[in-house]
Amino acid sequence: MLTKAVVFILFLLSVSRCGTSWQSYDAIYNLGDSISDTGNLCTGGCPSWLTMGQPPYGSSYFGRPTGRCSDGRVVVDFLAQFFGLPLLPPSKSKTNGTDLGKGANMAIIGATAMNLDFFLSHGLGSSIWNNGPLDTQIQWFQQLMPSICGGAGDCRSHLSKSLFILGEFGGNDYNAPIFGGKSLDEVYTYVPHIINKITSGVETLIGLGAVDVVVPGVLPIGCFPLYLTLYGSSNQSDYDGDGCLQRFNDLSRYHNRLLRQGICRLRSKYASVRLMYGDFYTQVAEMVRSPRSFGLEYGLNVCCGASGQGSYNYNNKARCGMSGSSACKDPENYLNWDGIHLTEAAYRSIAYGWLTGPYCVPAILH
Repeated sequence: MLTKAVVFILFLLSVSRCGTSWQSYDAIYNLGDSISDTGNLCTGGCPSWLTMGQPPYGSSYFGRPTGRCSDGRVVVDFLAQFFGLPLLPPSKSKTNGTDLGKGANMAIIGATAMNLDFFLSHGLGSSIWNNGPLDTQIQWFQQLMPSICGGAGDCRSHLSKSLFILGEFGGNDYNAPIFGGKSLDEVYTYVPHIINKITSGVETLIGLGAVDVVVPGVLPIGCFPLYLTLYGSSNQSDYDGDGCLQRFNDLSRYHNRLLRQGICRLRSKYASVRLMYGDFYTQVAEMVRSPRSFGLEYGLNVCCGASGQGSYNYNNKARCGMSGSSACKDPENYLNWDGIHLTEAAYRSIAYGWLTGPYCVPAILH
């Protein structure tokens, strides 16, 4: 039986040999949060307080923690490998010997779309532990531009041949108020502000020279074992047919609906720019509903956590990387890695779905 990795390699070979006119990219530049971070908190070694920087994170591919919140690679890693590019270096790493002209990753664990002052104004300052929001990541990218372009005065030509991924953003913007005790009614009022911040970030990148930009939506947070454990209900009507908490998934869908509307407005404004909506939500929801359709076995159970505890192998006091946690022996069969992040196997499938569709609209390859 072919492994998922072999299937993905065969896919890479097939599309490289089929004689299509699909484009290539000279570089990939990514902004985001822990879903796509490749190690910006671990550039000098992962700090001991960072649970995502401890074993068994990274064990499936790298053999050690790298700062990626998974057992191995994340979506941007698979995209880079598909286009024959190096894995994206964290933007905070020392750049000696690193060719930033082929890509860089500004994403960082805990990142939000909104700046810290937004959360302070809502009494949520203590819920934001890492100040690397979207505006700051764009500043980091701008600071790298002289290195990216080799000292050239105008980066526009190079950036026009690069793939940009902005997001997902929003997950931590909602985690903060929900975990901070705010009502969902109040959280809904934040969504338009978050969408405006994301679309403004897209416009900034376009102004710098970006031409191809993937803008992912948020995932179905009501399917996260973290949420299912902390906010589980005895009322079955609170769950959908897949076992996910409906009220939280409704929030994710609302965010994504407004984001798609924002992308449509940008498409009208910037006709020469190719804006792609990365549909995390639909694919992950389908993976929960029918994991075997994606080569998986388990949709809601956690691979790395408190084995045998609760309904999902998740205990917030024994999270992956903490004392009392352990990892499954077959992460390639799991959708969920640690309760809120996905496995390498899941990210590989998502990368495929973005490259060819239908989970990126339009697909990256065209």
